[in-house]
Amino acid sequence: MSASVIDFVATEARFGAHNYEPIGVVLARGEGVWVWDTEGNRYLDCLSAYSAVSQGHCHPKILAAMVEQAHRLTLTSRAFHNDQLALFYEEVAALTGSHKVLPMNSGAEAVESAIKSVRKWGYEVKGVPDGQAEIIVCANNFHGRTLGIVGFSTDPETRAHFGPFAPGFKIIPFGDAAALRDAITPNTVAFLVEPIQGEAGVIIPPPGYFTEVRELCTANNVMLVLDEIQTGLGRTGKLLAEQHEGIEADVTLLGKALSGGFYPVSAVLSNNEVLGTLRPGQHGSTFGGNPLACAVARAAMRVLVEEGMIDNAARQGARFLNGLKDIRANTIREIRGRGLMLAVELHPEAGRARRYCEALQAKGILAKDTHEHTIRIAPPLVITSDQVDWALERLATTLTQDLS
Repeated sequence: MSASVIDFVATEARFGAHNYEPIGVVLARGEGVWVWDTEGNRYLDCLSAYSAVSQGHCHPKILAAMVEQAHRLTLTSRAFHNDQLALFYEEVAALTGSHKVLPMNSGAEAVESAIKSVRKWGYEVKGVPDGQAEIIVCANNFHGRTLGIVGFSTDPETRAHFGPFAPGFKIIPFGDAAALRDAITPNTVAFLVEPIQGEAGVIIPPPGYFTEVRELCTANNVMLVLDEIQTGLGRTGKLLAEQHEGIEADVTLLGKALSGGFYPVSAVLSNNEVLGTLRPGQHGSTFGGNPLACAVARAAMRVLVEEGMIDNAARQGARFLNGLKDIRANTIREIRGRGLMLAVELHPEAGRARRYCEALQAKGILAKDTHEHTIRIAPPLVITSDQVDWALERLATTLTQDLS
C-alpha cells in the first residue's frame, strides 16, 4: 500500500471502532460496475455493497432524482404528509403486488418492524395469549445486527457478550420443511427466513422447500416473512427470489437495492392483516418515508425495470455460474449461485478465502470472504458478458493458485 493509503487506514484504525476488517483498498470513485481507489487503480466490484449497489455505482438517473429532490425538500418527519411518500407507496405496491407498505431506513429496522408487527397480529388477530408469541427462524441466519436480531443468531461472534436476549424465537435447520412442521405450535405467529442465506455463504435450499413452507404456513395460520433485503429487486434473476418457486410471502422485507446505494431505504411489505394492526403512535421512524428517500427509491425501482436489469441478472448470472463451474481447481469445494448471487466455497486446506480475495484485488477484482472459506461474488446487475468473461479469467488464474 502507498503512503497515502496507509494514512487513510491508520486514521480509521486510530479513531474508528474496530468492528470491521476491510480489504486493504481505499475507494474514492465509482461508475457502473467499476470502482477506483485513491491511487487511480480500477477494480470490478464483485460485492455491490452486499447487493445495495445493484443498479451500478452512481447511476445517473437515480443521482438526478436525488439532487432534484434535495433541492426541494429532504425531511418532514411523519408528523406531516409529503408529496413523495404516496407515490412511493403506489409504485412499490404495483411493482411487488403488495397491499400495505411500512417505510423504514435500514434492513435491520425492517426486520425489527416485521417482528413487532407479526407479534401484534398474533395477539390481536390470531388470538395468541399475551406474551406467548413465537417466531421460528433458521440456523445460520443473518437478519441484521440489532440486539433483538442477534438474540436469535447462531453465529457466536455475533452473540458473544451482547446478552441477555429477548425470548420468543425457535431456531430450526434451514431447508428442512419437516423441522418447520415439527416446530409450529398454536402460539407460532411467523416463520422468518431468507430465500437464500447470503451471509452464510449463498446457501440455496433444496427444490420445493419454499412450496412446502408456504403450504405449512397457510395450513397453520402462520405468517411467512421473507427477508429479501439481499435477494430482492433482481439479485437472483427474478424481481423477488420467492418467484423461483411461484409462492407469495405474507410479509416481504426489502432494503439495500431499494435505493440503488444512494441512501438508506427499507420497507416492510405486507397484506392488510399484519400491518393493519398498527395504530398511530405504536411504531415509527423520524427518517422513515422521508421525501428524499422516497424520490431516490422511486428512481431506483424505475431504472431496475426500464433498463432490463432483472433479466440481465438472470442471463449474466447463468454465464458467471457456468464459467465458475468450468474452472478446474483443486482449491474449489463447491460453486453455488442463483442469478448474480454467487459463491465459491474453498476446501479448508486451501487456506482462508480472504487470501484469495486479496489476490483478486491485485488482479483488479474486489470480492469479499465470508465464513472463513467462502468467496462471495455479487456484481452490479448492469454487468455485461465481456465483463463477466474478464472476471472469470482472473478468478480462474487466482483459484488455481495455492495460497495456503
